[in-house]
Amino acid sequence: LLVESGGGLVQPGGSLRLSCAATSGIIFSNYAVGWYRQAPGKARELVAAMARGGSTNYAAFVKGRFTIARDNARNTVYLQMNSLSVEDTGVYYCNAKLTVFDHWGQGTQVTVSS
Repeated sequence: LLVESGGGLVQPGGSLRLSCAATSGIIFSNYAVGWYRQAPGKARELVAAMARGGSTNYAAFVKGRFTIARDNARNTVYLQMNSLSVEDTGVYYCNAKLTVFDHWGQGTQVTVSS
């Protein structure tokens, strides 16, 4: 239902832009959307979220480095990540919520390493 892309290997200080495309009739503008990540051996945690109205919320560790965006025309959600550090390594998941509906993508691997 949700398909993430854009992950990969990047050096510390580098940037990546993750994309999340929806299928099966999911219209992102009708949902609250978010990006989560899970590092090895750790629980999944919220990175950034956007409400239906467009207001955004970020985890403290983002510290202004990441930006969540939604393109309604393309029905795609993005996560622009700048100034990446090794601590940002993990699998990044896209999420879309609407009342009882809670959709997840399969995740995309982000590895920050020199």
